[in-house]
Amino acid sequence: MTTLYLPKRLSRRGFIQTAAVATGAAGAALLLPGLAHAASMLTPGPFATPDLSGMPGVGPVGVAQPRPLIFGHRGASALRPEHTLASYAKAIADGADYVEPDLVSTKDGVLVARHEAFLSETTDVGSRSEFASRKTRKTIDGETHEGWFVDDFTLAELKTLRAVERIPQYRPGSAQYNGMFQVATFEEIIDFVAAESAARGRIVGIVPELKHSTYFASVGLPLEDRFLAIIAAHDYTRRNPIEIQSFEVANLKYLRGKLGRRANLRLMQLVIGENVRPMDVAAAGGTLTFAQMCTPAGLRDIAQYADVVAPPTRSIIPLKKDGSLDAPSSLVEDAHKAGLRVEPWTFRPENHFLAVDFRNSAGDAVRNEAGSIAEIKRYIATGIDGFFTDDPALGRAALA
Repeated sequence: MTTLYLPKRLSRRGFIQTAAVATGAAGAALLLPGLAHAASMLTPGPFATPDLSGMPGVGPVGVAQPRPLIFGHRGASALRPEHTLASYAKAIADGADYVEPDLVSTKDGVLVARHEAFLSETTDVGSRSEFASRKTRKTIDGETHEGWFVDDFTLAELKTLRAVERIPQYRPGSAQYNGMFQVATFEEIIDFVAAESAARGRIVGIVPELKHSTYFASVGLPLEDRFLAIIAAHDYTRRNPIEIQSFEVANLKYLRGKLGRRANLRLMQLVIGENVRPMDVAAAGGTLTFAQMCTPAGLRDIAQYADVVAPPTRSIIPLKKDGSLDAPSSLVEDAHKAGLRVEPWTFRPENHFLAVDFRNSAGDAVRNEAGSIAEIKRYIATGIDGFFTDDPALGRAALA
């Protein structure tokens, strides 16, 4: 059996490791099986021509916009447990232009917001004796975990769990809300954002990410057509800004074929600055790497099916060996030449996550708001079109 090496975690944590997965004919079969199967069931409603005049940053690719967009990364995840309605509420209150639900599937095919399929770090499932027998070991997108996984739970079962802070050692203020909030479905999030938009009198965009597409397809729970049916069924997502993200390639191309190009819609290709392959490419036996995708030629290829490239911040301004910022790369300029927007991830306000230039002496785990604002400003100066932040209020301050 041939093996390919894949990124351990195609996420915004920055820990890139590798693990072997099977390929060949069996691997090719994992490449989004079921997309065509469910397509015939999709009956999208009409996409109205939206009035986006009140939405900063919305406009044709390549045309200067008033200011970069602020994406609330998993909501306001520096301040509330991620992917909860409380986190989204805080992000919107603090000025996020978009809020981000990462989407995974329950056992019964419902799309819910979790950063990944692994539940042990972000819910209290480990303390629930009734689910002790569900503990197992799985390798998903090259990362092996032992614990509990979303696709082993029905929505009704998942709703009995409560969200917890993923990194309490850095975010004790968020951890005080442990146990208060349920796992939210994608539809609940759309309704919530629509209500917040109506109450506040401003448009709030949604920037969903389809997580582990190849994995979920391999276990009979493909995400894409479920996702399409949901955004077609809700007037809010038919009319208002939505940017759809993925670290994979085939699903974005599939979505472009189904959705076409609409005034309120962008597709965002997530990348990492590493010589590893997207999961779907590796499963199909392909050779394309993220590093190749970030070259001028690779960016031109992305522009054929996507509107945005979203690299990690350190691909735009790398770090020196001492952890301080180096000179900017050419990535922003190259992407703009290809007709792509550039919307990097992720700014975090604790000293631990900042470049050395912006840390203070208060301690590794301490919030450093001034340092975070200064770091974001440095990146804004490169010409980025938007950015993901765990603390949208600090993003807003940086723009001010």
